[in-house]
Amino acid sequence: MLPQWIIEKKRNGETLSDEEVGLFMGGYVRGEIPDYQMAALAMAIYFKGMTPEETATLTRVMMQSGEVVESSSIRLPKVDKHSTGGIGDKLSIPLAPLVACCGVAVPMISGRGLGITGGTLDKLESIPGYRTGLSVPEFIRVLQECGCSMIGQTDRIVPADRKLYALRDVTATVPSIPLIVSSIMSKKLAEGIDGLVLDVKCGRGAFMKTRAEARALAEGLVGVGRAMGKKVTALITAMDQPLGRSVGNALEMMESVDILRGKGPADSTELTLLLGAEMLVLAGVAPTVEAALPVLRSKLESGEALERFKRMVRGHGGNVDVIDDPDRFPVAAVRVDFPASGAGVVQEADAEKIGRASLVLGAGRAKTTDVIDPAAGLSGLAKIGERVVAGQPLATLHAATQERIEAALPWVRQAFVIGEEPAMVSPLVLDRIFTTD
Repeated sequence: MLPQWIIEKKRNGETLSDEEVGLFMGGYVRGEIPDYQMAALAMAIYFKGMTPEETATLTRVMMQSGEVVESSSIRLPKVDKHSTGGIGDKLSIPLAPLVACCGVAVPMISGRGLGITGGTLDKLESIPGYRTGLSVPEFIRVLQECGCSMIGQTDRIVPADRKLYALRDVTATVPSIPLIVSSIMSKKLAEGIDGLVLDVKCGRGAFMKTRAEARALAEGLVGVGRAMGKKVTALITAMDQPLGRSVGNALEMMESVDILRGKGPADSTELTLLLGAEMLVLAGVAPTVEAALPVLRSKLESGEALERFKRMVRGHGGNVDVIDDPDRFPVAAVRVDFPASGAGVVQEADAEKIGRASLVLGAGRAKTTDVIDPAAGLSGLAKIGERVVAGQPLATLHAATQERIEAALPWVRQAFVIGEEPAMVSPLVLDRIFTTD
């Protein structure tokens, strides 16, 4: 069967067979089907969608395109967390060592920045020496030594998604529910996990702009998890404003360390604890979220979670000196404050516009060949509901050149709205919609 026939079939809204999905994805991984045909199929899927059965098949084919981690040597319950991506969402980084302190193994196969959202791997690589490309045996070794490890897809782990993930970023096919589901679940199922907590972002800075879209994505993710016999919990969380006060790779790493020190922004810390509690419940080490929360807080307060993070960084070859001395992280050559034009209450801090500003500053990729500037981004972000005075910085922009600063300023200017009325702040967790037992 010719690839264009499969593209044509999906373009016309027909259902692809298991064989057709397997033939197309197999050919793409082997290099027999070029990027332009994969891009055409991705766009057809974007417009026409996939049935739950097609999505499950695509996930399974992608997972089986490479090596599946054999994790039976790890006796602890194995639970992971995945976020669908948001602006300032760095929570996987403090979350993994925090949960690992509580008798749960946390194997994470993470991704890079996609669109305007940052990637966990890009953030971790702002730590000098940190290796995200561990082999599977190295991955298992780090898990055995410290209970958590965060790596990317190697050539042998989910190679189909590794290729498709980068292609989607530059072909406007990122916000496709079947493609998001298969991308996330193929990586997660390849980890050999027992359970998964999903953080489905909803709002201006998320791929899913509405609760209906977020719910549809959560249903797709949980459906595939259920089909594979995994325990899954999905939360829908707000992403109208950035999470925390920093956006950009090194800047978010510094904020992650602050969370582990118990000194992080209130929203980032709260959501880290809530997601961690859900993970402990799925792992069976806590009966309820309410019972898990004080256990997690104690691990932050004692410094145990921070020490566990250092152990993981050492296991990946990273320099832990930057954790004790954040000044060792990459620093931008140009830093400029963006001041409030008048006094009042922050009504909007538009996550999408701040994400675009971060991309222009150099913290993301406009095309797959772009090199990320680890020091670029924004810090000191004002939050919705805060009262500010004229001239007070609403954000500090970090970039390699003044030209990048100037290009990003219009986006920052549009992002913030100051008014006199009290502002409505969305709750962090909008819905807790699924748990499978």
